[in-house]
Amino acid sequence: MEFSHYNYSPEALQQRVDRIVVRDEQISLSIETVRLLFSCMDLTSLDGTDNDLRTKDLCAKALQYKDSSPGISVSAVCLYMPFVARAKQLLEGSGISVATVACGFPSGQIPLHLKLEEVRFAVDAGADEIDMVISRGSLIAGDEDAVYREVSMVKEACGGAHLKVILETGELQQPALIRKASELALLGGADFLKTSTGKISPAATPMAAMVMLDTIAEYHAATGRKVGFKPAGGIALPQDAYIYYRLVESALGAAWLQPSLFRIGASRLAENLRQMIS
Repeated sequence: MEFSHYNYSPEALQQRVDRIVVRDEQISLSIETVRLLFSCMDLTSLDGTDNDLRTKDLCAKALQYKDSSPGISVSAVCLYMPFVARAKQLLEGSGISVATVACGFPSGQIPLHLKLEEVRFAVDAGADEIDMVISRGSLIAGDEDAVYREVSMVKEACGGAHLKVILETGELQQPALIRKASELALLGGADFLKTSTGKISPAATPMAAMVMLDTIAEYHAATGRKVGFKPAGGIALPQDAYIYYRLVESALGAAWLQPSLFRIGASRLAENLRQMIS
């Protein structure tokens, strides 16, 4: 399929973002919006010091939020794959999904057959969602076929698990590369486009999000298939999350403002939102 192209100069992108987003730290969010943002969170722990105890704590926190504030719950917990089976056990019957990162996260610098083995391991352990990183080096070098092949093969290895494709936009930097990565991920079968690993700076940015959302919108118009969007990295304040809420609403419409199509990768955001609900 052919994609059309917007003016992706930094100036034009910034102007589009500024027309959509109200940058006011004192902006008042409705309780309904806060609840929605909370329900779209992937409560995340991706540290080298993670262990079984921290997994228990993360899952306990997710369950505590669900029990203490009736009617709201984070959508998923996201952790490294050695802890998937334990998290699946701890969250059984809660309706909270278990997500994990794969494909040599965060660098993506392992052979393709090992990436596929990681995905199969995670799915066998019970992962509901796989957040894969693409080979940014291959894309920057111009090997688009390698990126497309990688995504499509990982999608097949996911079986029934949902696939979120992490572009790591802070490394791609150029809007044209972010656009191309988005196109390849969508054509490869991504269920979600995700901005970042959260391990480099910048992570999620509104300008990168705008490029990704444009691509999702055009893909939906051409195919009828709805693909989700997940900003991740550095989103700690409710006002930060609301920026992406507004961008999604503007680019894709209110139908995307639900956990099946909009996620936020965060660790500190949950408590800040919960305080606004209490």
